[in-house]
Amino acid sequence: MKKILVTGGAGFLGSHLCSRLINEGNDVLCVDDLFTGNKKNIAHLLSNPHFDFLNHDITFPLNVNVHQIYNLACPASPVHYQSNPIKTLKTNVYGAINMLELAKSLNVTVFQASTSEVYGDPEVHPQVENYWGKVNPIGVRSCYDEGKRCAETLFFDYSRHYDVDIRVSRIFNTYGPRMQINDGRVVSNFIVQAIMGDDITIYGDGMQTRSFCYVDDLIDGFVKLVNNSSYKVGPINLGNPCEFTMLELAEAVLLLTNSNSKLVFKPLPEDDPRQRRPDISLAKIELDWEPKVSLNDGLKETIAFFKFELKT
Repeated sequence: MKKILVTGGAGFLGSHLCSRLINEGNDVLCVDDLFTGNKKNIAHLLSNPHFDFLNHDITFPLNVNVHQIYNLACPASPVHYQSNPIKTLKTNVYGAINMLELAKSLNVTVFQASTSEVYGDPEVHPQVENYWGKVNPIGVRSCYDEGKRCAETLFFDYSRHYDVDIRVSRIFNTYGPRMQINDGRVVSNFIVQAIMGDDITIYGDGMQTRSFCYVDDLIDGFVKLVNNSSYKVGPINLGNPCEFTMLELAEAVLLLTNSNSKLVFKPLPEDDPRQRRPDISLAKIELDWEPKVSLNDGLKETIAFFKFELKT
């Protein structure tokens, strides 16, 4: 049995990771300052003797004894990370330093949840790990994009200079139960609008594309990466390579919710990328990993979750 630290463990991804690790027979220490996380996400774990919750901001050092560290702490939706950009940047940079220092002192593996946002508005499609990206360093999204890029730099410098055992995953659009109703991301936006009968808001012409990975598939990739001792040179893309336009996503949501909502078009937000799709060749080879859940099946689960949430 391992004791595993999950920062951001009360968030969307973090809570699913905590559940997975508990189910595999580990002790889990969930650390979250609840800036965007919610104890409701981990309510099913609070009575479990193998689960502990600590309200802590990782921009401050943390002194605990664990066998592995998953660093997921950071607001991930534009609505939330732009609401307090300084905190977002501090969480990315100071948080990375504090988790790396902890991993160095304990001589344990530390995982960094990075993001496809490090590629910016890409000129290479699909995105491969050796592409450096096209990112605006001073835009409204930069607190997140550049914060995550800086965190990656810190991880690789700690690996080179201190021999810290790191794993870095670049996460592409992920969806599923426990997403926040108001997080501003496209899947949750479309589903909530469709269920409520509101207009479906599409930014731009709707022809921009994304790839959507169901949360269970992503968490499987996290665990495989951290426990793969042969692959230590990163980063590695984790996401679903199936690409959909915003119009295609909206049509799928309307069909599955049996909604009569209308589509309305608004201007594209600043620095919003036109295309985003991962090349996951490396994950297939090194981790024997690829997504299994189709968009339709994943949307059904997510829609069921939101229907329940909107009733309560």
